[in-house]
Amino acid sequence: MTEKKTSIELKKLNKSFGDIDAVNDVSLKITESDFFTILGPSGCGKSTILRLIAGLEVQDSGSIIINNRDCSFVPANERPVNMVFQSYALFPHLNVSENIEFGLKLKKISGKDIKIRVEEILELVKMDGYEFKLPSELSGGQRQRVALARAIVNKPQILLLDEPLSALDANLRMEMQQELVNIQRNLKMTFMLVTHDQDEALSISSKIAIMENGKIIETNTATNIYEYPSKKFSAEFLGRINIIDGTSSVIDNKMIFNSYAFGKINLKRNIKLPKNGLLGIRPEKIIIDTETNKHRNRVGMNGVITNWTYYGDISYITIELKNKTKFYINVQNIHRNSLQELNLGKKLSASFDINDLIILEK
Repeated sequence: MTEKKTSIELKKLNKSFGDIDAVNDVSLKITESDFFTILGPSGCGKSTILRLIAGLEVQDSGSIIINNRDCSFVPANERPVNMVFQSYALFPHLNVSENIEFGLKLKKISGKDIKIRVEEILELVKMDGYEFKLPSELSGGQRQRVALARAIVNKPQILLLDEPLSALDANLRMEMQQELVNIQRNLKMTFMLVTHDQDEALSISSKIAIMENGKIIETNTATNIYEYPSKKFSAEFLGRINIIDGTSSVIDNKMIFNSYAFGKINLKRNIKLPKNGLLGIRPEKIIIDTETNKHRNRVGMNGVITNWTYYGDISYITIELKNKTKFYINVQNIHRNSLQELNLGKKLSASFDINDLIILEK
């Protein structure tokens, strides 16, 4: 199998604004045709990275390599990238076609070629028939499609997306997420997205980098970074997780975790916990079971329901053990009658498989 080429490489990138280190010694490699996402809380520096790659900001130090060319100090208009902004940035006095063809006219492309490319891109983003509409006559989702069309009609090698769906309502956002994936696969273009939305990142990305306080703390595929995060921050930022505190020891070459909640847990894996290591278990990995202690390789718990939150398809419940430790459990609302069993104060038994435990570093 041919190894993919690197589209973007960041080498020890740094950018400060006054006393704030927005980007702190960031190194990244993004391969061609990836849908790569930087995920992190607001203010962590993810949008600054996009602006540095686009040439809208200048780094204090470090290098930006785009398709094997050092673009660290190349002007923005000469870089093979385009950017889609959260605010759409459409010209309000131009109709859909005029907005899309604006960049093509600047490049002095012939009118015939412009017409062909605009028609093709309108069909791709499912906006054919809206050519003469003004932005004010479009919905939020339609305006986002036009902004996307304008960005890709120039056929850039890389598309940068700065939280482009954050202004959309939940249902439209989900629809546009799938549209982005379909367009990216169709074009086979490298997409680089920044977002603080965990569900969005997991649903559309081939790879995700977690960012905190200006630093990239880990990078992996969407599946692996959720199922096997290495850092406590990553595990907690990607969704709910139950953290199990304790200490570790090795007995007969097996790792034993002495948890405060459950006592000894034999991990049955020849693996060492990192210093200050923790265990984590996702709420969806815990099942309600009346015979928890009879299952092999499972850790059982008995507690009382102290909280129940209904979300339609699932319910989040919290149970409190005798030692006051609290655990979150996700329950699929498969049967309506089952909801009546989740009463506050009810005693509950549950368990999880030790193979679903996540080993974390603080």
